[in-house]
Amino acid sequence: MNKAFVKETDQDDDDDMPDVPTLPAGVKNYITADGYRALNDELMHLMNTERPDVVSVVSWAASNGDRSENGDYLYGKKRLREIDRRIRFLTRRLAEAEVVDPAQQPNRDQVFFGATVSYSTADGQETTVTIVGVDEAEPLAGRISWVSPVARALLRAHVGDTVNLRSPAGSQELDILDVTYPDP
Repeated sequence: MNKAFVKETDQDDDDDMPDVPTLPAGVKNYITADGYRALNDELMHLMNTERPDVVSVVSWAASNGDRSENGDYLYGKKRLREIDRRIRFLTRRLAEAEVVDPAQQPNRDQVFFGATVSYSTADGQETTVTIVGVDEAEPLAGRISWVSPVARALLRAHVGDTVNLRSPAGSQELDILDVTYPDP
């Protein structure tokens, strides 16, 4: 059978990116302006730079003849599918994104989306996190998604409050030490 009619993998046409977080059903895709700009910049780079470069490599490789043993052609086609999948994902995510400017938050003593929160645990360990959108979360850098368990426990709390964080490891109390927002 001709390879042109056989799918290489079961996920070739799947638009879902396996390593990106999904949004819970029925919630908006909140994102900061910086996060939106970063996703848009990635989309523009893929569409205007990376995809055309890969297309030219695949075109060149295809002109070399036998495609079944042509590594440049096979890798290029695979990379092209990955790029197209990421472009579809980013286009969809940006279309449904709702940009929130944390600097415009009127209740600056309460935890909402975009807040940078310092809290301590019962054993005295202090942690500072910034609550951001699902697509811009970097937990190791202190940027947590607003749908994460820690952020959900912190939301709507004030400085001085103690909130209860329920996790698989058990229940833990967090004392809110400070809440800050970017300057307007």
